[in-house]
Amino acid sequence: MTSPSRTTLTELEKYAALLDEARRIQGTSLGKDAWRRLRRNRVAMLSLAFLVLISVAAALTPFWPLQSPIEQDLSAGGPFQEPTFVSARLGLTEMDASQYSQRFEELFHKRNALDHLLVRARLALFGDWCIGSWCGTDLLGRDLLARLFWGARVSLIVGIVATLVSLVIGVSYGAISGYLGGRWDNAMMRGVDILYSIPFIFVVIFLLTILNEDTNRQWLRDWEINQITVFYLLIGAIYWLTMARVVRGQVISLKNEQFVEAARAVGARRLAIIFRHLVPNLLGIVIVYLTLTIPSVMLFEAFLSFLGLGVTPPDVSWGLLANDGIQVITPVQIYWWLVLFPGLALAATLFALNFLGDGLRDALDPRMTNR
Repeated sequence: MTSPSRTTLTELEKYAALLDEARRIQGTSLGKDAWRRLRRNRVAMLSLAFLVLISVAAALTPFWPLQSPIEQDLSAGGPFQEPTFVSARLGLTEMDASQYSQRFEELFHKRNALDHLLVRARLALFGDWCIGSWCGTDLLGRDLLARLFWGARVSLIVGIVATLVSLVIGVSYGAISGYLGGRWDNAMMRGVDILYSIPFIFVVIFLLTILNEDTNRQWLRDWEINQITVFYLLIGAIYWLTMARVVRGQVISLKNEQFVEAARAVGARRLAIIFRHLVPNLLGIVIVYLTLTIPSVMLFEAFLSFLGLGVTPPDVSWGLLANDGIQVITPVQIYWWLVLFPGLALAATLFALNFLGDGLRDALDPRMTNR
């Protein structure tokens, strides 16, 4: 007969062996598992690499040896010059501080302090040398390649900023509506239905018309609010409706789960339950929808700029460049580079965002863990 002490010792050895085995097994978090599945999707990874590359290139635009995006060259051969690889000069060397600042604003409009630092670094590394008009020039002789890089900044920023604004409003509104339920949910969603019935384009035209009135424009200038900043926020403020509906539906399906009941049992407040327990569990769906909203916002900005209601000169965006290209197409002469390169840049970015969104949707779906 086995002694009690021997039995206890055997059980301890079993527990110690199980503990050692558990230590050797390394668990995988949901984030790491999603990243592993995303890396298997080559199209999504190529899209991610392209988006990172174009974002970095756009952010460092003043550093690259590009020509001025706003300087007009109306001399012979300047307007409608076909793509060429002949280098050019910027004309910023051998100037004192006052001349440099004045010339900088003539070449690059009024940019921020970071852009000034990037231009100084560019002059220190590349000097006064500029690459040629690889994408040709437009009607006023402005370099299209430089305008594409500067336009990428505006198009990407308007997509990201407007989407983040819609994210904050839509997630907060939808999560609160779905959690409260009852009359509050009914009233808040009827408000969304009413806003859905109003065409976005009419709302934007109406608000931009009001903001462009002389008194309101002067008021914005007094507060140092740029018109393009208002444009970012305006687009984001009208793109949150679908996000609110998506988040509301997910919150309704999660608000009676055990982790929410546990939070209620320990006395957590409603806002704490919503934003500390429910919203983090929706990040997968929110991120996927985010990557699908950015292309929609960029297309909307391009459409408004194409109509002349969006970005205004001397600022430039891909939609504004496409509009410039369409205006100079005639049956006599087709300046193909003015339409091809802006359209190609916009289409490639939108394709990459959609492919990345599809890849994130598959990677963040827990039902596809074994696929």
